[in-house]
Amino acid sequence: MAKKMLEVHELTTKYITRQGEDVYSVDHVSLDIEEGKSLGIAGESGCGKSTLALSLMGYYFPPLHYTSGEIIIDGKNISGMDPDVVRKTVLGSEVAYIPQAAMNALNPTRKVGKFIEDVIEAHELPMDKKQIREMAEQRFAKLGLPVEALDKYSVELSGGMRQRVVIAISTILSPKVLIADEPSSALDVTSQKMVIKMMKDMLANGMVKSMIFITHELPLLYNVTDDIMVMYAGQIVERGTAHEMVFDPIHPYSRGLMRSILVPEEGTRDVKLTAIPGTPPNLKHPPAGCRFADRCRYATPACKVQQPPLFDIGGGRTYRCSFSVDQLKEVYAHEDE
Repeated sequence: MAKKMLEVHELTTKYITRQGEDVYSVDHVSLDIEEGKSLGIAGESGCGKSTLALSLMGYYFPPLHYTSGEIIIDGKNISGMDPDVVRKTVLGSEVAYIPQAAMNALNPTRKVGKFIEDVIEAHELPMDKKQIREMAEQRFAKLGLPVEALDKYSVELSGGMRQRVVIAISTILSPKVLIADEPSSALDVTSQKMVIKMMKDMLANGMVKSMIFITHELPLLYNVTDDIMVMYAGQIVERGTAHEMVFDPIHPYSRGLMRSILVPEEGTRDVKLTAIPGTPPNLKHPPAGCRFADRCRYATPACKVQQPPLFDIGGGRTYRCSFSVDQLKEVYAHEDE
C-alpha cells in the first residue's frame, strides 16, 4: 500500500471581516494524496481553492483563521501548531507553496542565489555558503535551468524563467507536498509547457513527494494530475481520476464546468459551449441546502433546504448530491440525445 504524504480530515478555516463576520471559505474538507501522486483542484474563482491552499500549509495569519480539523503531512500533525514553529520546521521542508503570479515574488535588488541562501539560513541548516552554492547548482542542473541564473537579478530573466526559478527556490529542500496555485496562468503557451514539464519531472524524480495543482481549467489538469477534485463554495463536490472527471463527471457543477470549456482530446468541431448561470453564493450567509442549488437546472425544492452528504461510491470516487449516480446519468443521457 502506497504511503500517504498528506491527509486532511474535516478541515475548516474562515476569514473574519472587519465587521466581525465569519466567512467559511474552507468548510469540512477532507482529502489525501499518496507518495508520488498529484491531485488537481478545480473550480470557479471564489470557490475557496486558494484559501484551501493557504490553509493546508498550517500557517495562518489574519484575516484567515484555523477553526477545526487535521492536517497530517507524512504522519506529522501540523494542525494548530505555533506559527513560528511552522515557519521554521514545516514551510519549505514539509510543504512548499507556489502562489499565483509567483514570478513577481522575487526582490529585484537581490540575486537569485541569495534567495536560496536565505531559505537555508531560515531553516538553520548546518551549511556554509560554498555548500549552499554547490547544492543550488546541482538542483538547477537537474531541473534544466542555467546555473548562470544564480548570479542574475530577477529583472534579467524572462517571465517563464522567473517562474521556474521561483519553483526551484521553493522546492530546494525537497518538500513532502508541493502546492502550486495556478502556476502557469500568467504565462504564454510555450512557458506554460516548460513550467508544467518541470513540475512533473520534479515529482517523477522524487524532488517533491506529492503535488497539488490548482486551476480553474479541468482539461489542463487532465494532462498534469492523477486525480481531480472539484470545489464549490468552500466544499468538495466531487473527486475522481483525471479521466473520470474530464470525460465522465457526475456532479452537475463538474459537468457544467466541462461543458463551458473546450477539451482538445474530445475534438472541438461542432462543440457548443454552455455557461453555468449565476454566481457562487456569498459565504457570509451560505444557503441552508445544497450550495449549488440556485444554479442547478436539476434542483428540487428539497435541494434548497437540505445539505447533501458526500457519497463514496468506491475506487476513490466521491460526489456531493442528493441524486443517485443512476438518476444523474439518466438525465444526462436524455440531454445528449
